[in-house]
Amino acid sequence: MEATFDRLTLALLPGVSSRVGRDLLARGPLRAALDHPDDHGDLLPVSAREELRSGRARLRAEDEDRRATARGIRIVGADEPEYPLWLRRTYDPPLVLWARGVLVTGEGERAVAIVGSRAASAHGLAFVRALAQDLARAGITIVSGLARGIDTAAHQGALDVRGRTIAVLGSGLDRPYPDENRGLARAIVQEGAVVSEFPLGTPAWRSNSPRRNRVIAGWGRAVVIAEASEKSGALHTARSALEEGREVMAVPGHPSDPRAAGTNALLRDGAALVRHAADVADEIGLELPPPPVAPGDDVLSALRRDSPSSLEEIASRCRRTVPELLARLTELELEAQVRRLPGSLFVRS
Repeated sequence: MEATFDRLTLALLPGVSSRVGRDLLARGPLRAALDHPDDHGDLLPVSAREELRSGRARLRAEDEDRRATARGIRIVGADEPEYPLWLRRTYDPPLVLWARGVLVTGEGERAVAIVGSRAASAHGLAFVRALAQDLARAGITIVSGLARGIDTAAHQGALDVRGRTIAVLGSGLDRPYPDENRGLARAIVQEGAVVSEFPLGTPAWRSNSPRRNRVIAGWGRAVVIAEASEKSGALHTARSALEEGREVMAVPGHPSDPRAAGTNALLRDGAALVRHAADVADEIGLELPPPPVAPGDDVLSALRRDSPSSLEEIASRCRRTVPELLARLTELELEAQVRRLPGSLFVRS
């Protein structure tokens, strides 16, 4: 589409933000501004105007479009029907999105972001994975940032139940970060989408995080923060959500745990408390289906999905000897009904 190509041309200009694009669009057709850049010297920096006058800006956009197409990546303009509706309504939505997978324009009504610490505890990872499973099972789209820790657990939880999940990158789609999550990104494309507002080849610079976080916050109804320290980047996502009028929720943590200092502060300041998926659903006015019936297996019944258990704890609940218990846990692991965590901890899948 010609309008999307014009937006792409603008997005690739040096020193031009999505807010500049918004202000240019308010003045009239974008093509006219690109053809006469000197008429907009108050918005376009000198380097951007020179790129447009010389034709280099158009050539760069054509090259980006060719490279994206060759990699099976779509470039979606903010005025296209496919562009997420709730994100389009934010103060300064990305001019274009680079996307793999399927975008569902109206899913913001049933989308929740879950973000938090990269260095999360085993308990935090288990809780978030179970939370994402329960929400995704109810048809809620899980949005996160593909980072290590809480983000990864949120995506995995949605995928566990064949739910829909969106990964928003702070890099080009051809450079997903961290590298160990490339396989996860491929799985997400099959059940949702991986998106970015950054051109191909862009590394995951720390300075990109605020832009990525505002997309995560603007995608849907609410943001859930889990295990965030006082200086966690997840708190930037919470602030972006508040600025856009989205619901902010937080998972409480122990007062002495520095990984929970940020989330506990959010709760002190009025964020909604998240103890389980029903809290999230209630906050956004949705209803969860009844939980699945627990299997009759005594070892499975002794395990929780949202909190890891040690061998000793499981043995005391099901009254098995440790050798018997280890044998059964191994069988359940092979059946993908149980996951083993570091430190000889176990959770139900």
